[in-house]
Amino acid sequence: MGLLKGKTALITGASRGIGEAIARKFAQEGAQVAFTYRSSAEKAAKLETDLQQFGVKAKGYQSDAASFDEAATLVQEVLKEFGTLDILVNNAGIARDNLLLRMTEQQWDEVMNNNLKSMFNLTKQVLRPMLKARNGVIINMSSIIGMRGNAGQANYAASKAGIIGFSKSVAQELGSRNIRCNVIAPGFIETDMTENLGGANREEFLKKIPLERFGKPDEIANVALFLASDLATYVSGQVISVCGAMNT
Repeated sequence: MGLLKGKTALITGASRGIGEAIARKFAQEGAQVAFTYRSSAEKAAKLETDLQQFGVKAKGYQSDAASFDEAATLVQEVLKEFGTLDILVNNAGIARDNLLLRMTEQQWDEVMNNNLKSMFNLTKQVLRPMLKARNGVIINMSSIIGMRGNAGQANYAASKAGIIGFSKSVAQELGSRNIRCNVIAPGFIETDMTENLGGANREEFLKKIPLERFGKPDEIANVALFLASDLATYVSGQVISVCGAMNT
């Protein structure tokens, strides 16, 4: 349908899972796609080639979103290569689960830097071109864990809750410049993380989901597509849970 034709999107952490699904969906809908990866160079090269099959320009960048300097360099390189930057999807993130009693300072800091500080780093860097264009879309990936908490994930929950507060503030601050900022809060999605769940644990989680199944990365990508497109021009400052009614 070409919902994003003529747009350029930057997606962090797109070499697999949800980020990869969003990159493919955006390219399929006509967007030029710049994406980042940390270490999976082979996967990134394949994704770059796959995206180009949709007839769009696509390029992967090895970059650490948790680094302010690397984020600045990344955005400069994307602007030089693509000429514009219309959509930012902050998707990169990690988990370092542990009970609070056993959680180390390093586990806390790693999650905060990769999940929350990365949002500041990239959003800060895209503001200038978006403000100049008086147009832009920022989509930040949170989690239902950031809305309801979860034992053994105090660091992850805090980082994902922080993303919500950050995004609502950005939406209010930049709305007058026609820059929209929204949050997607996925539930349990079929990714590398959920593949590692044992049978008993998997069944226990499924009992909490009214739709009685895990979601698919494409189902998150569909929501991201809506928020990035002109179908959502009056949607900003919102948190959309994609969780099979788990968070209701």
